[in-house]
Amino acid sequence: MDQLPIFVNLKGRNVILVGEGEMADAKRRLIERAGGICVDAADRAARIAFVAIAEEEDARTAADELKARGLLVNVVDRPEICDFTTPAIVDRTPVLIAVGTGGASAGMAKAIRQRIETLLPETLGPLAEAISGARSKIRARWSEGAERRRALDQGFAAGGMLDPFGTHDDATVDNWIMQAENPKGDRLIEIALLSANPDDLTLLTARLLGEADNVFHDPGVPAAILNRARADAVRHASAPPVVPPEGLSLFLRLPLAQG
Repeated sequence: MDQLPIFVNLKGRNVILVGEGEMADAKRRLIERAGGICVDAADRAARIAFVAIAEEEDARTAADELKARGLLVNVVDRPEICDFTTPAIVDRTPVLIAVGTGGASAGMAKAIRQRIETLLPETLGPLAEAISGARSKIRARWSEGAERRRALDQGFAAGGMLDPFGTHDDATVDNWIMQAENPKGDRLIEIALLSANPDDLTLLTARLLGEADNVFHDPGVPAAILNRARADAVRHASAPPVVPPEGLSLFLRLPLAQG
């Protein structure tokens, strides 16, 4: 991973925009869509800046001056001198999906965004809002944090009552809270990988990696596979203990030829 994807809260904050014309107008629309306030380079309250200048030397000079003041700078069409790049965006507020290529190809990012757009229903945003509004009810139903997370994982799974790719209505979340089964208890699942190639992961294995609290694995399992697990899942390059730890644990085995 060459960049760290983050979402920045711009609402009500000053953002420097340097330049004029179509490139600057596009960035202005993006900033204002996120609630930011466009200001010129003289502003001292801003912490990030966009430079939209066609001339190479002028763009670099403006960027260097802003960086010297400690700002993070995006320079339109010049990813090699950017502190950050702006992705293609799928907007299902409050759900946002950002597709970035590190500046390699804006066209590729757009093509990926357009395909994702066709997959996500318009009810996704309202579903997220409903889940946020039902936090107290969800905590009352599943008081333990690990149990609550596993219940949500089951709800969000493909075909689950909260499946993000499904179609939902105003009653979906309340119905799920009342009808959902209690999540399975602490357990260990042993998985024989098809190969060391992450493209060979089955849909089930990929889903379990996204749910696991602990991942035990043969030492030779590559990082490309382990990175499919949650960022906060604990990795163990060893066999699992006889009594599995709390939550869902996986033991990943390589094929015999590679183990």
